Amino acid sequence: MNRFAHRGLLTFCLLATGIGQAMAHSADEHAGHDMSAKTASAESAQVKFADVALVDQSGKAVRLEKDLVTDKIVVMSFIYTSCTTVCPVVSSIMGKVQKQLGARVGSEVQLVSISIDPQRDDPKRLNDYARAFQNGPGWSWLTGSTQSVNATLKGLGSFSGDFKSHQPLILVGDGNSRHWTRYYGFTDPAVLSREVEKLSGLRNSHAKHTAIAMEHHP
Repeated sequence: MNRFAHRGLLTFCLLATGIGQAMAHSADEHAGHDMSAKTASAESAQVKFADVALVDQSGKAVRLEKDLVTDKIVVMSFIYTSCTTVCPVVSSIMGKVQKQLGARVGSEVQLVSISIDPQRDDPKRLNDYARAFQNGPGWSWLTGSTQSVNATLKGLGSFSGDFKSHQPLILVGDGNSRHWTRYYGFTDPAVLSREVEKLSGLRNSHAKHTAIAMEHHP
């Protein structure tokens, strides 16, 4: 092999190695969401519901607070259908919560998944995506105009500006008491189900105390 051919081959190998490392670095950056996500944490949250029109996976127009949150205990996630790393894991966690809570989902409990890529995620795409995770009623998958979705995400504290770099986040709260908790990372579904149970218990306790107070002060 002459000197020029050898130099060309060496340049090609170095270039290929550099591309490979860049691709690995890029993959690691996205996978970094996975790795950091596994260290789950939680914090109390204040949320605000933007009064904007959204649409669910069946094409029905909805207002998030009025139609899905009021009077419900809510478990809410943020996904986009073309995501292949974080979002399927988050949706799988939500699916396990649905199974653990059983028939309460759709009555006392409402699951909500909001697309953070509304330009691509129309109701049909969300409906197709939902089939892989949803088992039964009581789970709404929402999209809408970019403006409406961004206003919604900002109110919920989950707007990042770049949907591809979002962190895994699930909100659990009571639409009546406005007690909300943000769960960051890949949270154990049992932890989320226990929070729902706790909120349900607080509701029942509050209802009981109210009933007793009314008995003593007719």
